[in-house]
Amino acid sequence: MSVPLKNDRFLRALRREPVDRTPVWLMRQAGRYLPEYRATRAGAGSFLAMAKNPELACEVTLQPLRRFPLDAAILFSDILTIPDAMGLGLHFADGEGPKFERPVRDAAAIARLGVPDMETELRYVMDAVRTIRRELDGQVPLIGFSGSPWTLACYMVEGGGSKEYGRIKAMALNDPAALHALLSVNTDAVIAYLAAQRAAGAQALQVFDTWGGVLSPSMYREFSLPYLTRIARELDRGEGDARTPLILFGKGNAPHLEALAASGCEAVGVDWTIDLEEAVHRVGGKVALQGNLDPAVLYGAPDAIREQVREVLDSYAAGNGGSREGHVFNLGHGMSPDMDPAHVGALVEAVHELSARG
Repeated sequence: MSVPLKNDRFLRALRREPVDRTPVWLMRQAGRYLPEYRATRAGAGSFLAMAKNPELACEVTLQPLRRFPLDAAILFSDILTIPDAMGLGLHFADGEGPKFERPVRDAAAIARLGVPDMETELRYVMDAVRTIRRELDGQVPLIGFSGSPWTLACYMVEGGGSKEYGRIKAMALNDPAALHALLSVNTDAVIAYLAAQRAAGAQALQVFDTWGGVLSPSMYREFSLPYLTRIARELDRGEGDARTPLILFGKGNAPHLEALAASGCEAVGVDWTIDLEEAVHRVGGKVALQGNLDPAVLYGAPDAIREQVREVLDSYAAGNGGSREGHVFNLGHGMSPDMDPAHVGALVEAVHELSARG
């Protein structure tokens, strides 16, 4: 039997219900800016060793909650678990980020891909979800997540990170059928992956379309948006108050807010390149909004952070008829390793103080 939530304001905000203050969690809230994270990683020997050990993944997930009164925990994992489970040979090169030993660059390689089994190849993720839910003991909700089909495809075709995305854009231009085949199998896998996380105990789900913003508007409408929409419409999330909310986040997704709001998701996460007042008007009350402080604000002094937090909160309320309901405070992208934990504490405190309902 699941433990009742002691703090459900994050889930209530995603349902656009009244809350006592705006909930806040932060992308990459479990990460290298925390000395305890660095100590855990050093003991594990590598990022992947830590991510594939459910007990260590649980420990890292809980570390920021011990420091800050955050309103949600997010599973510690990586967006590239799916292609790794497909056999592409994920590894992390020092100073270079993730790499794949066997990238997929033609129709034949794509045809060999299949949806991994979630309780065998990806059991370590589901075991981590189960372990975290147990250890959270109802403190706050747990967010599960996946990379988007397009973002996964970028890494799978390029073989790692990229500045130009030349290989995958060439595939989009020269062999769009192959790219659609890749995006289709990725979408099937993401739906199965998120469903398995939900079954294991995740109480909200987020899709990271990190590289959606590198596409032109027409390419985004062809190679990213339809697959995000498929996820939103085909992923079984339950009904009513028991429904597991889905957040679609994309860096550079501001041009597509109306389409994302119509996809069937419960919330859209936006980066810092658009005022929330405008975003609220454009989504027309169809979804909650998450965001959207520029992560670089965390390099500012606590007083400056507080003023920028106020601006984000007020921008949302200005677009929403003065109401703060339906807003989850977050960064417009993830934190960086050189950020000061004390500044994170100042941010969380400011969100809760400045958004407190009268």
